[in-house]
Amino acid sequence: MPTRIISPPTSAAPAPRLLRDSLPGAVGMVCVGGSVAVSGLLTRAPLFTVQSLRYAVAAALLLALARLTGRAVPRPRGAEWAWLAAVAACGLVLFNVALVRGAEHAEPAVLGVAVAGAPVLLALVGPLLARARPVPAVLLAAGAVTAGAALIQGGGRTDSIGLAWAAVALACEVGFTLLAVPVLGRLGPWGVSMHACWIAAVALAGLGLTTEGPTAVLALGAPELLAAAYLAVVVTALAFVLWYSTVGALGSARAGLLTGLAPASAAAGGLLLGGPAPGPTAVAGVAVVALAPLLGLRSRPRPRG
Repeated sequence: MPTRIISPPTSAAPAPRLLRDSLPGAVGMVCVGGSVAVSGLLTRAPLFTVQSLRYAVAAALLLALARLTGRAVPRPRGAEWAWLAAVAACGLVLFNVALVRGAEHAEPAVLGVAVAGAPVLLALVGPLLARARPVPAVLLAAGAVTAGAALIQGGGRTDSIGLAWAAVALACEVGFTLLAVPVLGRLGPWGVSMHACWIAAVALAGLGLTTEGPTAVLALGAPELLAAAYLAVVVTALAFVLWYSTVGALGSARAGLLTGLAPASAAAGGLLLGGPAPGPTAVAGVAVVALAPLLGLRSRPRPRG
């Protein structure tokens, strides 16, 4: 069976259906943004080992839940293996490496602002891969979401190496969505999420064994293990399925408009955990990423003539 590219229909969806299709992705992005404080507990942990553990637990959880709920998790075949390996290598393994290595040369806001450029790239490239034209309303909304996310995260200092890693992180963020599109049609959100997680777990385990040693896992204390478990359940197993469900329903371009909710959720989470209240600029950014998607979500890509 040939690999199928998901191309959303050209007519506008009714509001109830649009809400139903958008809500999973929105919740997934809120989960991702809310994990910032938890991820901070892993800054001193062996990177590859703890991330391998995270993705292994997520894959096992997804498989178990699929079996319990009677969901089919198709076995990849043919070129699907290559697409899934690319999702795991780019969106999971290299993305984590880029964030850690980039943080050695750039302040977190720099990496955050770079990744915030994902909506624009998804709005441009996603329709082209689906043999459709980018929609001006979606592009406008994507630019607004990126600007709003930048307002939330502010600026920061970096050097040329930090900028390079920031660019890699952006490419990986976009690749996490676009590389999954060709296999979402047959494998579905559960299949793509589960297979990408176990492939990433194997790759990261190999990197961990060669760079951190087989005893690195023993260095993980209770806080690190609890943080890894939270990331595995909420930010990986749950958020991945929710995100890919929305990508499959809306297409990558319009789904990308929801990514700005991640930094907004991170800002709200910091406030709830006792952090300083966001300033007027950050508040304006939150308002933008909350309202801007409304400009483009109802627009559909049109086939190229």
